[in-house]
Formats: sequence, structure tokens, C-alpha cells
Amino acid sequence: MSSTPDLTGYKALSFDCYGTLIDWENGLITDLQPILSQLPPSHEWNLRPLTAVEHFDAHSRHLWKEKPTQLYEDNLAESFSLLATEAGVSIPSSKPDVATGPSRWEPFPDTIPGLEKLQKHYKLIILSNVSNSLITSLQERYFNKPPYNFKFDAILTAEQIGSYKPSHTNFHYLFNHAKSEFNVDWKKGELLHVARSLDADHVPAKELGFPSVWISRGGEKPDKYGTGGNLEELNRENKLVFSGRWDSIGGFADEVERQFAAKEEEDAQKREKRE
Repeated sequence: MSSTPDLTGYKALSFDCYGTLIDWENGLITDLQPILSQLPPSHEWNLRPLTAVEHFDAHSRHLWKEKPTQLYEDNLAESFSLLATEAGVSIPSSKPDVATGPSRWEPFPDTIPGLEKLQKHYKLIILSNVSNSLITSLQERYFNKPPYNFKFDAILTAEQIGSYKPSHTNFHYLFNHAKSEFNVDWKKGELLHVARSLDADHVPAKELGFPSVWISRGGEKPDKYGTGGNLEELNRENKLVFSGRWDSIGGFADEVERQFAAKEEEDAQKREKRE
């Protein structure tokens, strides 16, 4: 970041979920083992499992465009089959574990503590490409049980919307919901998007003029670009313009806390001078 943006003027934050809040890539690597285990140890996908994830993600994204109303469970299962065909290995005809992966993949350690800090200052909205049942199961497994009892203010899914990000339809759905449900107007600068994925989130955010911050999760490093998109290529094509970058939700939340505390202190000093 060249400068740290003022984060105190927003009323709500919208989040990409998988990759930003949930460890999507490592969860997916685990669920791709039925394919990877059939390949020799010297295969590039075993030497760098993130490469297999990138190939899987390419299949998934193609299906987003070809089958925009397909449930995410079916998208994952079909992408798994396509990846197996690409690798030249056979897989059972039953639905693979990866189809339910988003209900099991774990939050990053900083995610829920960070969200608890952020909820003191903003409405928190999920805008995710998964299905209703998958994200409901995820909440019940990790968010809505001790030591946490965390709930988002709204969860918007591809299943509800009928398309997948990066479609602008998904973001317009978010804008309309934020306005009708919380009286938050993105055109007045009241909504900020917080996401890991460059391709699915930050590129359409720039196209729409929607402010965003990047939770990079290591994706600023060329060897860790992974499924979030190629930073160097997208910058070269002038497709990105996020307001700031943080390594994690935890780091972002700490900056928000710092800014609001500083603002409160400044406001208190102004009141003292007036009195």
C-alpha cells in the first residue's frame, strides 16, 4: 500500500468468503488427494499442489460461465471429474468429498476474532459463490458454536442470485440488498468490499467503481498467486485499483480498531476545546 485509507467512514463491509475468511486452497488440496495420490511423486501437481488447485479452479470458473445456475456442489464435483480426466486417472462414480468441502474447510485462525472486532463498527455481509446449504453448514460447524457465537448480518450466495462472481449481477444484488436491508448506499461511499480473489472480486469492483481492499493471504508473492489471480498480469492490464492491502483479516481488523480509537480520541479533544 502506498497509503492507508480512512476506514472509519464506511457503514458496512462485504466479504468474499472462501480464500478470504476460509482456507480454501489448503482445504481443496486435501480433497484433491484421490487424484494426486494416483500421480507419481515427481508429477508437477505433487511437487507443487497449488498447481493442481489452479487447474481445478480453471475448470470451475469455466463452468461458472457455462452453467451460471449450477449448484456449487455440482460445480465442484464436475470440476473434480474434469481434473481427473486432465490428469488421466480414474475416479469413483460417487460424488467426491470435494463437493462438500466448503462446509468443512477451516477458517484462518485470525478470521473469527477479526470479524468480531469489525462487527463493532460495521454491518458485515457475505457475497459468496457457494450454495446456501454449504455456507449454512460452515456457519454451524465453526462460527455458531463455542468459543464463538458469531453471525453475519447477511449472507448472499450464487444460488440466491443465479450467477457467479465476477458477474456484475452479483454485485448489483449486493448493492440492492445493502440499501434495502441496512440503508447502506455504496454510491455514497458507505460500503467497502474485502476480498482475496483478484479475478472474481477486485476486477469487477474496479469495473463498477466499487471501493475494495485486498486481503492477500500471501497472494502478493508470484509463487503464491494461486487461485486469486495473477497480480502482475492484472496490474499490467490495468484491471486493479484496490484501496489497500493487508495480509489477513486480523491485520485489517487491527487497523480498523486503531483508526476508530484515534478518531474517538480526536473527537474527545475537540469536545474539550469547545467546552
